[in-house]
Amino acid sequence: TLYLKIHYAHIYIHIYHLNCLSPQDSSSVMEWDQVSGEKSLHLLESQQSYETEWDMVNAVSFKKKSCSNGEGSLNHCHERSRGAFSFAVSDLRSITVKEEGWTFLVLKLKDSCSSLPALHFHHGGSREFLDSLRSSYLTPEDDTCLMVSTPNRALSQSFENLLDDNNFGLVQKFRKDPYVTTLGGFSKVTNYIFDAFRGTEEQHQRPPEEVELLGEVIPGLEINQQEEPGFEVITRIDLGTRPEVNRTGPLSSEDWIRHQDTEGRMINIPLLKQVIFKGGLCHALRKEAWKFLLGYVPWDSTLEERKVLQRSRTDEYFRMKLQWKSVSEEQERRNSRLRDYRSLIEKDVNRTDRSNRFYEGMDNPGLVLLHDILMTYCMFDFDLGYVQGMSDLLSPILYVMENEVDAFWCFVCFMDQMVCNFEEQMQGMKTQLIQLSTLLRLLDLSFWNYLESQDSGFLYFCFRWLLIRFKRELSFQDVLRLWEVMWTGLPCDNFHLLVCCAILDSEKQKIMEENYGFNEILKHINELSMKLDIEDILQKAEGICEQITSCKVRSATSDNEP
Repeated sequence: TLYLKIHYAHIYIHIYHLNCLSPQDSSSVMEWDQVSGEKSLHLLESQQSYETEWDMVNAVSFKKKSCSNGEGSLNHCHERSRGAFSFAVSDLRSITVKEEGWTFLVLKLKDSCSSLPALHFHHGGSREFLDSLRSSYLTPEDDTCLMVSTPNRALSQSFENLLDDNNFGLVQKFRKDPYVTTLGGFSKVTNYIFDAFRGTEEQHQRPPEEVELLGEVIPGLEINQQEEPGFEVITRIDLGTRPEVNRTGPLSSEDWIRHQDTEGRMINIPLLKQVIFKGGLCHALRKEAWKFLLGYVPWDSTLEERKVLQRSRTDEYFRMKLQWKSVSEEQERRNSRLRDYRSLIEKDVNRTDRSNRFYEGMDNPGLVLLHDILMTYCMFDFDLGYVQGMSDLLSPILYVMENEVDAFWCFVCFMDQMVCNFEEQMQGMKTQLIQLSTLLRLLDLSFWNYLESQDSGFLYFCFRWLLIRFKRELSFQDVLRLWEVMWTGLPCDNFHLLVCCAILDSEKQKIMEENYGFNEILKHINELSMKLDIEDILQKAEGICEQITSCKVRSATSDNEP
């Protein structure tokens, strides 16, 4: 069986169970026997070691064995088979496809006096072998010869700094489960992974809805999508001076009551949302106000209507909870999906906000509620089920609500906003990262160019910020404040992107003055966790928004002038 294994920027080729043909055979072709899929899988799995925490997957470590015969890059592996051999792709000059009654491959090394035997795939697979290499390393010389390209600097640097113990299959693991990979090993995620994450070339173009969105928000913006991927022209505009903005104190219980009529309906809702956006809520109000902000209860509902809704939602919740509670052990043994969800949830619940008094200690009832709500959500949304990271979104809601049913339905409403972040194809995350990069480029071209020069222009270090809305970047109380501000929907739908820009704006001076490179930028951004001032961030983000809005007003005024 042929294995391609990534070792830093190199791919090593290992061919097992080679049987040399007799010396009299003039073709000198190496014949190899396929190992069964089961045996092949066992071979890989037996060498893998997975971390139990939210960290980068620490998979197989394949180190180049020393050459016992002193033949440089050509390394004969006598342990597995007398004819087995391995070499780094960087030592390979070309692969030539030849046909002499049957098709075989001729491998030529750059600097070696040793000749490699030709390879023939008796059971097929030569096309897949070439396709695997062609995607990253091979360029066509002619119809029969493929030349090996030198891996680019970003690729080499990425694997050198990303992989602890020379992990195998990190890109594949990231595609399969980006949340585990990102939430734990965030500082190690690089632009090479983002390139793989973005997928095919047609995905590199900006989504039409995103171009339209930015064109509406920022006047004068022209994004010219060229036919050739990777080229775009953005016309810069003068955004003017960023205005100073002031924030106010949190909304009090007395002010909240003044926004209710005699039947309990909320009145002057736009003004109420503006007050919440400018200062947030006092903690005593959150249990009631968050239900409105998240859409669990309508703003125009009366107190009696809300009581009826509460009873209906309570019945619905416990019907769904009973569905998974009543599954027998025998049934669960035949339901791998439910079994996997339960395993993930139990693992995540035991490490979610355990320093918070609401969740600390053994046999904490808060942990039981966290577990039960997440399991019930799997019954509510069969298609999505549970994805790692969702426990981070539920924890603050349960903390505020202190009620299982209310917390569940508020979580459902929040997930309706966030579901695109957890979709298998991750299109929502892709779109947000592209929007953020475009926005930063318009707001601060010099800083964006600096990041681009350090292979950080895709802003992939913001992935975790966007994925769970800064949950791991801020203190628990600051998360509550930020989320309720964002849930007002003011001053724009994508305010969280302006929050990202505000954080980056605060850090750009240090990053540029210290001449941070690729590694230092990742390390610096990761170390911002729990060191950010939420009020300063919100003030700056609001200022950026007013800066864009005032530019739009000036543009409209100039258009109307004779």
